[in-house]
Amino acid sequence: MTRSLTPVARIAIAIGAAGAAAFAWGSLVERRRFTLRQVQVPVLPAGAEPIRVLHLSDLHMAPWQRDKQEWVRSLATLRPDLVVDTGDNLGHRRGIEGVRHALAPFRGIPGVFVNGSNDYFGPVIKNPLSYFGGPSGPASQAEHLDIAELHGFFADLGWTDLDNAATSLEVRGTHLEFFGVDDPHRGFDRLDRVAAAIDDLRAEDPFGDDMWPDRGSALERRATVTIGVSHAPYRRVLNSFVNHGAQLLLAGHTHGGQVCLPGFGALVTNCDIPREQASGLSVWRHGLRSAYLNVSAGLGTSIYAPVRFACPPEATLLTLVPVG
Repeated sequence: MTRSLTPVARIAIAIGAAGAAAFAWGSLVERRRFTLRQVQVPVLPAGAEPIRVLHLSDLHMAPWQRDKQEWVRSLATLRPDLVVDTGDNLGHRRGIEGVRHALAPFRGIPGVFVNGSNDYFGPVIKNPLSYFGGPSGPASQAEHLDIAELHGFFADLGWTDLDNAATSLEVRGTHLEFFGVDDPHRGFDRLDRVAAAIDDLRAEDPFGDDMWPDRGSALERRATVTIGVSHAPYRRVLNSFVNHGAQLLLAGHTHGGQVCLPGFGALVTNCDIPREQASGLSVWRHGLRSAYLNVSAGLGTSIYAPVRFACPPEATLLTLVPVG
C-alpha cells in the first residue's frame, strides 16, 4: 500500500514545480518578449521641435540570436532622430556578426556610444547568488573580444565615441551637448578627462549658454541641452554629470535587475544605484541639482544566464519635448 505524501512533502513539490515553471517562462518566453518603452522627457527650450532618441543597451549579442537581431532592425521604422548606445553590445566572440546585422538599418542616423565591460571581455559562468554580495568583479578567465572591430563598425554607421570624451550635435534645430565615460564597472571611467573634454568643447563654442553670462541677446546665446552617457550608472558618475550641468542621463548595465519580484522590483543592480532606480525614467538628485535619468533594462542576457523574470528585455524611445 502506497503511503500518502506528508504536507511538508506536498509543499516542497509545489515549490519545486512553481520554480521550474518560473524558470521555463523566464528562459523560453520572457527573455524573448522584446518591448519598446516610450517616455517623454521635458528638457528642450520653449518652441523647440521634439527630438526622438532611441536608447539601446546591453544587447549581449550572440550570432545565432536572430529574433533579437530582427527586432532591433525593426526599430529603424520608428525613424529616430538620434541613437544612444550605452554598451555591452557583444556577448560572444562572434557577437559582432549579429551586431552588424541588427544595427545596419541605422546607418546615417546620428548616434553616440560608450563601452560596457562586455564589449571588452566575453561572458563567463558565474554563481548568480554572488550578485547579492555586491557588484560583480572582473573574471580573470574572460576572453578578450575585438572591441576595435566594434568601434570601426560604429564609426561606419556615423556614430561618435563618447568614452571619456565630449561632443556636440545639432538635431532638429536644437544644440545637443554630450559627454560620456568608458565603463565605470571596470573602473575605466576617467572623470578628469571628461571635465577637460567638456571645457574644451565649450571653449570652442562661441554661442553656448556659458560663454556670455552678462549678455542676454538671443542672437548671442544659444540654448543647449546637455546629456551624460554611461554604461553603468554608478553614483560617482551620475553626480559628476549633474555637476557638469547634464539635464538628461542615459545608462544601462543593470538589466533592470534581470530577475525581479512583482510588486517589489529588482533584487540586485550590480552597481551602487538605488534599487528603485534600476530601470526606467526617474530623477537623479545631487545636492541642489537634478537631472532626468533613464536606465535601460537592456535587450539581452549573458549566454550563461539566459533568463529574465518580471523584467522583459527593452529598448527605449525617449521623446525630448520643451519644458513646461
